[in-house]
Formats: sequence, structure tokens, C-alpha cells
Amino acid sequence: MTSLAVHPEQPRSFESLLNLDSVVTELRVLREQSQAARQRVGHPLRLPSRKTLTAIVEGLSAALFPVRLGGRQFTRDSIDYFVGHTLDTALRELAEQIQRELRYVSGMNDQEEVERNRAIAITQEFAGQLPSIRQQLESDLQAAFEGDPAATSADEVLVCYPGITAIMHHRLSHALYTLGARLTARIISEISHSLTGIDIHPGARIADSFFIDHGTGVVIGETAIIGRRVRLYQAVTLGARRFPVDENGAIIKGNERHPIVEDDVVIYAGATILGRITIGHHSVIGGNVWLTHSIPPHSNVSQARLRSENFDGGSGI
Repeated sequence: MTSLAVHPEQPRSFESLLNLDSVVTELRVLREQSQAARQRVGHPLRLPSRKTLTAIVEGLSAALFPVRLGGRQFTRDSIDYFVGHTLDTALRELAEQIQRELRYVSGMNDQEEVERNRAIAITQEFAGQLPSIRQQLESDLQAAFEGDPAATSADEVLVCYPGITAIMHHRLSHALYTLGARLTARIISEISHSLTGIDIHPGARIADSFFIDHGTGVVIGETAIIGRRVRLYQAVTLGARRFPVDENGAIIKGNERHPIVEDDVVIYAGATILGRITIGHHSVIGGNVWLTHSIPPHSNVSQARLRSENFDGGSGI
């Protein structure tokens, strides 16, 4: 009598268990619907790469401060070579990312030469601003060193303080923003936000000798203007009070809606300053203050004193 071998059922593949074909199909339909709604039918245009821009900013930072951020020992003869080589690499890659942005914004694939020339022009102008950015950062380093008794040197401030990391990203992104590479600039600002917990929109205008102490939770809006020698502490918000809308209920973009902070102002932790108001020079804003109106120079604003009252029968609601 012949015995028949019983073969166990072949195991199903992991892909079939997950029903990935169905998931992929549904995701494609949703993706195509989204592209159609945004009038981006066809081959999707590439955005600037966050990963590449992270490397670019690291390269630019090393070129600005090669001795401290360059990651190697230099001789007098080799340092200029390092700076030149690092800038050449970073700026070539930056031009490519800006070209991606210009193509994405135009929504067309047939203007490569025009977009390339424009990207190169923006990159050239940006490169020409690097010496002035370096000077601004020197003033920021000095402000941090002088403003924090825990700082032992400007070098410590450069390599350790998140506020300096944030302002370095901002100085670079703001230059790109004003030159027209706004999406590239915004990605750089969000890289900084992820690294430091400090959210500075690249459109904000910030003068020399700016210091953010501790820094986590600081928010500075797009149209904010900050004067010289201003100091902020953690969790300070320079935000918008309201968002005006058009006749269709859509938010109107681009209006000036964030505060103006004049020279030599100190804003302590947790303060929230909203709207297009002016904080006069040499003013001090205390911790956790909520401010929605302008104040004159040399003001000192603090919280109201705590008042304790008893409420009965629902009064005070």
C-alpha cells in the first residue's frame, strides 16, 4: 500500500497577509486626487531636500567658523583652502535646491535654463552676504557671552547654546528669504526648530546683538521686527493677535501682524506679545505677561498682583 505524503499548506507571503496591493492602490488614488486638486497633474515636481539643506547649513556654518565648527586642525595656509572648498560644495548644492524650488513654484518643467540662471543669481547674491552675516553672528555671540553669567567664553556659546544655533540658521535663512528662495529658507528654519525648539520664521527682521537665553519654546512670527541688543528668554512668543480674512473666509496672507521690538529690550520667560504693536526701546517685559497694546520707551511691564476673592452661587463665571 502506497502512503501519500501530506504537504503542509505553503505559508502566505507577508505582503499578501497585509493586503498591500489594496493599500498601495488606495494611496495612489488619494495621491492623484490631491495632485489634481492642486493642479499638479503628471510627473510630480521635486521639492528642496531637507536632508541636503541640513548638510548645506552645516557646511556654511563650518565655513563661517572653521576653527570651532570645521571639525579639524588647521594650519594658517590650510584654513582658507578649507573655507573655499567647503563653500564651493555647499553653494553648488544650494543652487540645485533653489532651482528645485523655482521649478516647483512655477509648476513647469520646460524652463530649466531660466530657473537655473535665476538659482545661480540668488546663490551668488547670497554668497556675497556671508561676510556681513558673519559680522552679525559675532555680535550675537558677544551679546550671549555678556548676557549670561554662566558663559565662560564666546567659543562655549558658539558650540553649546541653542539660541546661537537658532540665530545662525535664521541669519542664513533670512538672507535666502529676502532674495526670493522662500521655501528653501522655510525648510532651513524648520530644521533649526527641530534642533533647538526655537521657532523663528525666516521673514522676521532681527538686528545685531540678539540673544535668546535657554530658548526652548520661543516663537517669532514672520513680520516681527527686532532691534539691536534685544534679549529673549524661553517660551517668549512674538505672535499675531488675529488673522484677517477675505470675503470668502480665507486668511489674508502677508499683512504685518507681529510685534515691533525696539532696541535694548528684555523680555522674560513665558511672555506673550501679540499683534502689530511696538515695544519701546529700553523696556522690560516681565515673565508670563500677556501684552496686546503698544508701550512707550523705558516701560517696565509685569503681571498684576494676585487677588484672592470668594465667589458664591456661580458668581464670577
